[in-house]
Amino acid sequence: MKDTTKFPNETYKDTVLAPLFEGAKAHYVQPIRAINQAHLVMLAETKIVDEETAAKIANALLHIDQNVDVDGLQYTGEFEDYFFLVEAELKSRLGPDIAGALHTARSRNDMDHTVFKLVLQQRTDALLALAQNLADQMVSTAQRESDTLIVAYTHGQPAQPSTFGHYLGAATEVLLRDIERLELARKSLDKCPMGAAAITTSGFPIDRHRMANLLGFGAPQENAYGCIASVDYVTGLYSAMKLLFLHLGRLVQDFQFWSAFEVGQLYVPNSFVQISSIMPQKRNPVPIEHLRLLSSLSVGRCDMMVNNMHNTPFTDMNDSEGEVQQAGYAAFESGGRVLQLLSAFVPALSINADKVRQNTDASCITITELADTLVRKDGLSFRQAHEVAAQTAKSVIAKNVGLAQGYEDFLVHFGESIGQKSCLDLEMYQRAVAAEHFVKVRDRFGGPGPDALRASLDGYQKQIKLFKENLAANLKKQQVADDEREKSFNQLASKRGN
Repeated sequence: MKDTTKFPNETYKDTVLAPLFEGAKAHYVQPIRAINQAHLVMLAETKIVDEETAAKIANALLHIDQNVDVDGLQYTGEFEDYFFLVEAELKSRLGPDIAGALHTARSRNDMDHTVFKLVLQQRTDALLALAQNLADQMVSTAQRESDTLIVAYTHGQPAQPSTFGHYLGAATEVLLRDIERLELARKSLDKCPMGAAAITTSGFPIDRHRMANLLGFGAPQENAYGCIASVDYVTGLYSAMKLLFLHLGRLVQDFQFWSAFEVGQLYVPNSFVQISSIMPQKRNPVPIEHLRLLSSLSVGRCDMMVNNMHNTPFTDMNDSEGEVQQAGYAAFESGGRVLQLLSAFVPALSINADKVRQNTDASCITITELADTLVRKDGLSFRQAHEVAAQTAKSVIAKNVGLAQGYEDFLVHFGESIGQKSCLDLEMYQRAVAAEHFVKVRDRFGGPGPDALRASLDGYQKQIKLFKENLAANLKKQQVADDEREKSFNQLASKRGN
């Protein structure tokens, strides 16, 4: 008969503790090492632990790092988790009294959330770098395609001419706002929980600011209860990530629509096209489908992280810790693939000018400018001009010709509706209904006209530059902290030989 009184229960070990141990091996060994080093340095500097004891612990930690094969460890249940395994290794080298000094004024509670934040910082910084690169690629492609005409759609129907550059500029603005949201979420990761201990800090004279500094955080998180109870750093981050991939999914959906045979204005090059195994004429731009799938996977994984916190108590709890933290990393993996693939895919795209012309002629999408021109040149109200333009469009569509061939119909409808002759001659009429003219005159702030679009794209580039500077500052801060921690720890270790 199995012993039901001994911890851990075999089933609990196999279903919970062993998977958590494997997760710690995969993700948390280095952050735990960093916390042990920083905490020991802080304990020595504040005289909570004397210098000789701290030096012994430092050397023992170095010996563990050099001699324990973490990858080869198998969970046996002898120690509850990786944290206790390290503590046991210290005890075997130093004895329980000296080894136990390292855990003065800290808890697994504040250690856990510090570890989780350190890992999320690295993953978020990597995601931000990929998002910034995508923004770069979108802006450079928009600059290249700033004069390339497209048919813009509303409600799934042809609406007005624009340019591919203007369209990509709109998508870029959303991406930049998503990066801003990610940056804001990243700021909540920059507050260090260490020193909160279990819930209420400690009676020892710990230096929480020094701990934050040694680990690369901007500052300690202030309220100790909140350090171990508030999980908004999780919900805020994954909410921001969700919006990034939800919004990119909308762009991908347009690519699918635009590349369809019936629309055909977007050309996907052969390097991104797979051929049917049975229908040799078919060009399948399947990367678009993979982008849509991966975006949706990322959205769902982010939702899972946020929903997992629903109706949980405002306290330390396993619902926000190792198991769910590790599950969330899948969102970074699938999301990173989206950003990488889109960064290669967008610059490779081009517009089929012949299809754009055909669709423009077939749908009369320049008709708004004809109405506007009648207001400006003939002095009509917009409602009068709209009526003339609408009748002209109906006539050319019935004849299956483009608006440029509808001058005679225009004259007839103008005379019938207004009771006089328009001042527009054939040349003026054809200019008014030309897609190039439509775009050129819409040179207002935010429009597709050349000067307006150039100014917008220049502004996006400046914003991307600022994002890159922010990211570089975070990485530099972390590197400085790592160097300072290693230096202080090694100096401590050098004060006593092995």
